[in-house]
Parts: sequence; C-alpha cells; structure tokens
Amino acid sequence: MKLLFVADVAGKPGRRALREGLPGLIQEHAPDLVIANGENAAGGLGITAETYQEIVRAGVGVVTLGNHTWDKRGTEELLDQEPFLLRPANYPPGAPGRGWLVVSVTGRRLLVVNLIGRALMGISPDCPFRTMDAILGEQAGQVDAVFVDFHAEATSEKQAMAYYLDGRVAAVVGTHTHVQTADLGISAQGTASITDVGMTGPTNSVIGVDPKAALERFLTQRPVRFESAAGPWQLDAVVISIEEGKATSADVIHLVEASDR
Repeated sequence: MKLLFVADVAGKPGRRALREGLPGLIQEHAPDLVIANGENAAGGLGITAETYQEIVRAGVGVVTLGNHTWDKRGTEELLDQEPFLLRPANYPPGAPGRGWLVVSVTGRRLLVVNLIGRALMGISPDCPFRTMDAILGEQAGQVDAVFVDFHAEATSEKQAMAYYLDGRVAAVVGTHTHVQTADLGISAQGTASITDVGMTGPTNSVIGVDPKAALERFLTQRPVRFESAAGPWQLDAVVISIEEGKATSADVIHLVEASDR
C-alpha cells in the first residue's frame, strides 16, 4: 500500500492548498489513502464541520488532530459523528471521539493512530508511549500495518517515539511545529520516521501566521492577535510505501504555489 500524509493544514490558505495542490499529487503518486492533520484548519485553531468536509472533498480519507482539538465549539459532536476524524488517543478516558481506527487499504487492514506529546505542550495528556503499547496490544494479530501521527513539540520526544516503536509500526510521522525537517528515513526494522512533516499553508509566514503579527508579539511580549498570512501556499507531505507491514520507501514533498496572489 502507498500512503500520502499531508502536514498540518493551516487556515484558509492551507485549505486552498489542498484544493489546488492535492489533486496533482494524487495523480502523480497514486496513493491508496491520503491522511492529513487538520487541527489548524479553521482559522489556524481547531476544526469545524465545514472545514472538515472541505478537507475530505479535497481527497483526504482520514483526518488527525492535535493540541487545538477542542478550540472550536461543536468539535465534541463532530468527533462522535465522523468515524474518519481522529483526536489524540492519549487524551484521558471519557474524551469524545476516538484516537485510532482500522481502515481497509488495498484489501489490507491499516491501523491509523493519532498521539500527542507531553513535552513543552502546555497540557497533561496520558503517556503516549504506554497508550501506544495498549493500542498495539489490543490490535495484535488483527492489522497488517500501523501508521502513527505523533503531534508533539520536542524533537527529542518525537525521535524517542520513533525508536520506541521501531519495528512495531510502519511509520511514525511528526506534526505540530510546521517546519519540515530533513531527517526522513527508514530504519533497519522497516519503520519510516520524520521529526516533522511541515505545514500546508501560507509560504510567506511564521509557521502560518502573518509575519508582522508574529514579530510584534516577539518584540513586545503582548498577546497580539494572530491571523493567517496572505500570499502563495505551500503543501508539505510525505509519501510512504508499505509492504508486509514494513516501510519500503519514503519521500518528502514540498510543493509551492507557482504564482503569487
């Protein structure tokens, strides 16, 4: 099976990048499933029913979330209604929605898991490492491959997760920091990993935010309102091929809109 994972979709520019850029990538790479992180899809913070449907219409089959899961009103109901929308699995018991699912891809059972980190995130979720152990234990012998979106701030925590799951999953991809890293690789045990896939959103920005607003906050230390930057978009992604539960190839994608708007 071949998977295309699209990095954090940031606001309206990110959704436009999906509409305009994703069809060409699907045609070029012919993935069997497209997964995207949508936790910044609605104005840069959270997701709504409308933005979720917009992502799905662009060609995405599974949508993952992160630390902004609960930022928009109605997300709890949306998570319970949409089986292909995931929130981090290591939120405490009783949280609405689900943190993993099994989807059929080319006749094989793919387990997709969404996790969130604890280091430097300002929240206190359950341990992502032990949560992953529990999920793998529950699904042992029932799935053919495992894909993990680990939404975390610290590169050390993301690298640690890749080592922790080495040989047990096909891929561990990092999200959240919005800057694509240069460490994509496949271990000897067949696990593909990258610290951060990057961002799908405005190119001329500070991780999706208008540079003027970001600079004002840094310079004045005041709570300046953030807004999405204007201009051309970028679409960051990884494409991973999997055979017998192991990653066999992995490539990064950094697609930039050709013309400024």
